[in-house]
Amino acid sequence: MIEIDRLEVRFGGVRAINSLSAVFDAPVTGLIGPNGAGKTTLLNVFSGFVSPTAGVVKVDGHDVAAMPIYRRSAFGIRRTFQTEQVVLNLSVRDNVAGVLDHVPFTGGSRDDVLQGALKFTGLENRHRVMGGALAAAERRMVEIARCVVGSPKLTMMDEPGAGLSESESEFLRRVIVGIPDYCGAQVLLVDHDVDLISATCTKTLVLDFGTMIAYGPVASTLSDPKVRAAYLGEME
Repeated sequence: MIEIDRLEVRFGGVRAINSLSAVFDAPVTGLIGPNGAGKTTLLNVFSGFVSPTAGVVKVDGHDVAAMPIYRRSAFGIRRTFQTEQVVLNLSVRDNVAGVLDHVPFTGGSRDDVLQGALKFTGLENRHRVMGGALAAAERRMVEIARCVVGSPKLTMMDEPGAGLSESESEFLRRVIVGIPDYCGAQVLLVDHDVDLISATCTKTLVLDFGTMIAYGPVASTLSDPKVRAAYLGEME
C-alpha cells in the first residue's frame, strides 16, 4: 500500500508537486500527464533524489521520505530510468547479481533467486552477454530484472516502453502485469503510451503542473474530460 498525504515539492519558486494526496492500492498503478507534470519528480521523492517540501509518503506504513537514501533499496524500493543504467562492461548476470549484495532475499539460494529473475525477464539465455552488447529492449529487461530480484515492495518504471517494437512492447506488458505475482511488489508505471497504461494498470493517476486532476480506474480516468483536455489535447 502506497499512501501520499499533502505532498509538496518546490524548486525555488516552482511548485513541482502541489498538495498531492492519494492511496495506491492497485497491483499496477499508472502515472500519466504532460511533460513537466511532476511524474518523474514523484518517483524521485520515493527514490530519495528529491526531498519533499511538505507532506508524507508511506510504503507499507513506513514513511520513506524520512528514510535515509542508502536504506531505501534494502527496504524494497526499486526503479528503472528513462535512460537505462546498465553497466556496459558487466555481463547480464553480474548486472543483476550486484543488487543481491545490498538487499535481503527469500525463496532459495542466491543462484536460485538470480536465475528466477533472469527467467522472469526473458534473459536466462543471455546471462553471459556483456551489457554493451545488448539491444535496447534487453537493456530495459536487465533494469527490470534488477528491480524484481530479491524482495522488493515497490517497483517504479519511468517510460519503459519508449522505442520498443510491437513484439517487445507485448512482452513488456506481460512482464509488468506479472510483477506483483512474481515478487509481491506494487508497480508504479510512468509512460506516455496510453495503450501500455490501459493494458497493464488497474488505476491511473493524472498530473498536470504538479496537481492531481484525476485518479481512479483506467477507463473512466482516461475518458474524463479534464484528462482529455490536459493530456490528450482535446477541448472540454
